[in-house]
Amino acid sequence: MRILIILPNWLGDAIMATPAIELLCQEYPNARLTFVGSYASIEALKHHPRCERAIVDETKKASSRLLATYKLARELGTFHLAISFRNQLHASLLLRFTNTVVCIAKRSWHSIFLLSHTPKISTTQHLALQYAELAMSDTHTWNGQTPPLALYIQTKQFQKPTLGINAGATYGSAKRWYPERFAQVAAAFSEKFDILIFGGPGEVAMAKEIEDSLLRLDVTNYMNIAGKTNIQELCANIGGCSLFITNDSGPMHVAAAYQVPTVAIFGPTKYTETSQWMNKKSKIVRHEMKCSPCMKRECPLGHHECMTTITVAEVIAAVKELGF
Repeated sequence: MRILIILPNWLGDAIMATPAIELLCQEYPNARLTFVGSYASIEALKHHPRCERAIVDETKKASSRLLATYKLARELGTFHLAISFRNQLHASLLLRFTNTVVCIAKRSWHSIFLLSHTPKISTTQHLALQYAELAMSDTHTWNGQTPPLALYIQTKQFQKPTLGINAGATYGSAKRWYPERFAQVAAAFSEKFDILIFGGPGEVAMAKEIEDSLLRLDVTNYMNIAGKTNIQELCANIGGCSLFITNDSGPMHVAAAYQVPTVAIFGPTKYTETSQWMNKKSKIVRHEMKCSPCMKRECPLGHHECMTTITVAEVIAAVKELGF
């Protein structure tokens, strides 16, 4: 059975869609998957054992995205089932252009006119549950049980227990706690762990701030790999960590997929929707604010108190609550 899956754009969202993908594979044991998505989502999920094709969607770069979407659909061909986890017009058009009979996407002004199955999905539940409910909307066997996150990239094996530090968050500065505070937390556990500093290509300067702060604190057992890893290497390194301290971000969900003990710092986002799904050893550090969750990329009030008020001591305490 051939199934087309349009993945979410963001790395973290794509990983939160993996329980839904596992449910589809359970429902259809002979499923053969084709993934279409962003570079990050494809690089993370293309290793799935049922994946027979993975395509980076570059239609946005075309002079006519509509025509490029049509050409991509004709190249893909027809499927037994097609589902989009991306609530976007061109995603609905891509499904429709494949001439697949059963096409599923969350109800919207465009999907309701273009696709066969457009269920209303409650947004008050965790995103992993939203995706699972969407994937199972054309079945009658799902009992509501949703599996953990799943990544199929082999983890790296470190010689010593390793603490991963991720101060970045691609979405925007409002989601980021502060490099010097991450460094102070890392320093507090530097006798127990070697320290690995993570970061994307746009977060190299931030990682360097952590590195400089560690040196000022006389901590030298660290390695800075910010901007030096591809998605597969990022996942492998995170999966090998013994402890991970992070903002609400894609790497946080990578850690959850590998059940890495994690302390996550949340500010302007909905922790009930995007927290570490089914990570048995995880803690959230956050402060309830009148203005949160604002869901903004930058603090609209200019004070960033959802993050400034979170102390190093609170994060250290959360790590200790995990048994470290």
